[in-house]
Amino acid sequence: MKKIISILTAAMLLSSVAACKKKDEQQAAPQQQQTTEAPRGPIVEPAPQGHGAPGEMPSGHGTAPVKKMEFQVVVPPDVQDKWPAVRFVVEDRKQNRTEELTASIGGEMKIPGSNLTVKVGPFLPDFTMTAGTITSASGDLNNPAVGVVVYENGTQIFPEPGKKWGWLWSRKELQMMHPFQHERFALMLKEGVAK
Repeated sequence: MKKIISILTAAMLLSSVAACKKKDEQQAAPQQQQTTEAPRGPIVEPAPQGHGAPGEMPSGHGTAPVKKMEFQVVVPPDVQDKWPAVRFVVEDRKQNRTEELTASIGGEMKIPGSNLTVKVGPFLPDFTMTAGTITSASGDLNNPAVGVVVYENGTQIFPEPGKKWGWLWSRKELQMMHPFQHERFALMLKEGVAK
């Protein structure tokens, strides 16, 4: 009887040791996989003190609208003296007709056959924009643009209300950047008119 109990005890001891060994191997395998796999998702560092979690507004910030940056337009004196007017191309889609109109800088121009009036603003022959400033890099026609405001029946329709100027470019690749949009008329800058 002692022999049977000894054999059973030895068998139980061996099976428990083997079971523990398998359990340790199973736990070690996922740990090895975790160290060889690339981390999933973005690596997010804790936010600095006073800031919210990623995706949240920082503390102290509400849902107030973000104020857009206001640009100051600076026309160099030599540009102002050299370019007193601009020439526009007006396309009447209804009449299938194109017409060129010249307007003085600072003046207004009525588009024939319509209730549209164009207020002509600054002309920049070499339009450039830096932090907070729109100006002309030179007096040469490298990137001609003119600021305009278009009214229909006395109501501003271009640029959107609240903006001072809508910009029209003479370079074809830039004309579609912020175009004047109207169901019947298209308005584009053709060129500056020098003294």
